[in-house]
Amino acid sequence: MTDAGSLGAIQEATFAKAASYTAASYPPESRLSPEQLNRYLDQRAFAVVGSTRPDGRPHSVPTSYVRRGAALWMPIGKGSARERNIRANPKVSLVVAEGDHDRHVAVIIEGTADVVDCDSAPSDLREQMDGDWIEGWVRLRANRVMSYASPGMVS
Repeated sequence: MTDAGSLGAIQEATFAKAASYTAASYPPESRLSPEQLNRYLDQRAFAVVGSTRPDGRPHSVPTSYVRRGAALWMPIGKGSARERNIRANPKVSLVVAEGDHDRHVAVIIEGTADVVDCDSAPSDLREQMDGDWIEGWVRLRANRVMSYASPGMVS
């Protein structure tokens, strides 16, 4: 799924299968609409991405990203821990959050990632990120999405 509206559809499917505790923690009136979800992710530049090291230990790191439909593209350097982790186990989570206490927004995206060479990635990605260090991209294809926004945090 990579069309522009698909993150909202994935979120709907996620909550349709969610445990009652999870659904109650993210009540429908607090979830971002498909349009809000896309707009919010597009205006943010950084997230925390989690992967699993080959020995099973977790690895989390801040990263910049660009959204393309239900895929999130993150720059990498060749041989990085993230690249090695994803090649060994492609299951990844990504969190975009801001605020504290009763004024916060959180988007959690889980999915399958792959490593893509610069030549095979969309050509406009590099235009949106500054850095000669970019040697490849991680493409995260969302298959679970959950979001929460306190009243007034997202328009």
